[in-house]
Amino acid sequence: MFNGNNRGRDRDERPAMPPAPPQQANGGKRGMFSVIGPDVTVTGNITASADLHIDGRIEGDVNCGSLAQGADSQVFGNVTAETARLAGAIEGTVRVRQLTIERSAKITGDVEYENITIENGGHIDGRLKHMSTVQAAAPAAPSGPRPVEAAPSPFATAANE
Repeated sequence: MFNGNNRGRDRDERPAMPPAPPQQANGGKRGMFSVIGPDVTVTGNITASADLHIDGRIEGDVNCGSLAQGADSQVFGNVTAETARLAGAIEGTVRVRQLTIERSAKITGDVEYENITIENGGHIDGRLKHMSTVQAAAPAAPSGPRPVEAAPSPFATAANE
């Protein structure tokens, strides 16, 4: 019933079967990623449905689900993603829901985010703007108190004295 010949034959049959194709159930994104290597320069816009890792130079806009940017990479254009971990240089607007800016990152342009983490040393030369679903309702209720505007500035008081 259990002899060595059957086991050997089962092992020989398994490698002959082709590998299963990647799962496409969740929009084709799971387990897939694209890499732009450090020796690659892309002139033009990039749209990726999968995760994208950039180590090279991009001269155009980047639009993807998840972005990982290497410390030596450069992007000259706008970046739009659901999640991003930025470590290189970007000149353009960044619009990311879950954003991590590493210590080596240098962003020149406005940054729109929902959640942000900026490591000590990360550099942003532009405006930060929080993306919020409440923004649509905010103009309808201008009568609410605004603590930043309501609080007197200690610098203004000291300057008047």
